[in-house]
Amino acid sequence: MIPVCSPRMVIKNSGSSLLLECTCLSMSLSLLCFPRPAMPKPCVGGKLCTDLDLGASAEDDMAQSLGLVNFFLFIFSGMLLYHYSNTFRYYFRVCFLNIWMFNMTSLVLPVLALRGRTVANMRVLRFALLPAKYFLGIKFKVQGAQNFNQKVPYVVVANQQCNVDILAMLQILPERSTFIVKKEILRFLTVGMACWLSSFVFVDRRNRETSANSISEAAGAMVRDNLRICMFPEGTGDNDRAGLPSFRHDAFHLAMKAQVPVIPVVISSYQTFFNARIKKFTPGEVTIQILPPMKTEGLSAADVQEFAGRVQETMLPIFHEISALKQEGATGEDAYQAANRQVSS
Repeated sequence: MIPVCSPRMVIKNSGSSLLLECTCLSMSLSLLCFPRPAMPKPCVGGKLCTDLDLGASAEDDMAQSLGLVNFFLFIFSGMLLYHYSNTFRYYFRVCFLNIWMFNMTSLVLPVLALRGRTVANMRVLRFALLPAKYFLGIKFKVQGAQNFNQKVPYVVVANQQCNVDILAMLQILPERSTFIVKKEILRFLTVGMACWLSSFVFVDRRNRETSANSISEAAGAMVRDNLRICMFPEGTGDNDRAGLPSFRHDAFHLAMKAQVPVIPVVISSYQTFFNARIKKFTPGEVTIQILPPMKTEGLSAADVQEFAGRVQETMLPIFHEISALKQEGATGEDAYQAANRQVSS
């Protein structure tokens, strides 16, 4: 008897129901298309019978064909799940982004190693990682790129939401720039090695003395080599919130130690296409506002907290404004003009 399983796909069903129906469909088609072969005929006389060999060959061919059919049905069921299940699509796209980063850093690692540890390797990383935006359908709209046209070193601070931030920062990456990151990144095999070869600055946030030494070394390298250092001062990403949490002070200590300006970068909310809480990840558009530089000349470590608060107060209304405009489908030009007025005042 052939199992009775309905091949129809009901759109309102959950992802697991779709997968169950596809599995049943696979079993039904397998039994219909490839019935059990007949038993081989008995040998006649003392003559060797080749029907057994033919029967074994037929079984092998049937097994290969059955595997091929099941493979295509598996692909088909995956496509249905991707189309109808938000949860499946969310995890598929998140895994794709992570696997892309791992594989591409593995691919370019020999090139980075041959070039040695240098900030110039960031251009190679950008070339390898940024194309993921095309596969994910993420478009970036950049405002204020001219604010990066500074002849002096500077620190870039941006709000953080999720791994899409990496693509956003690579999109606007200025010349001769690198990142300050947690030292735990070094545990991610090829990704950590690629970051080290690209002159990332690693800080141990659980050890203030070690972190301070890393910041001091980075400040000296900034001035000596005319570097731009980028950082997410929030420390952790969470796009399921209405504002910006308190900033960590590492980036501002660095800017004041080197007496270089801070350039705030505001990335609009991803809520229209990415939300980890409801498992949503679809193609979407991101607005990136690069604000005018904020000077640190004459400031010291005693001014860090006040300066960090001022930077956050500058970024927060811009974040709300461009995120609201993004949800309404409006342009970000007005938000950019407002940002310039805010910083100028």
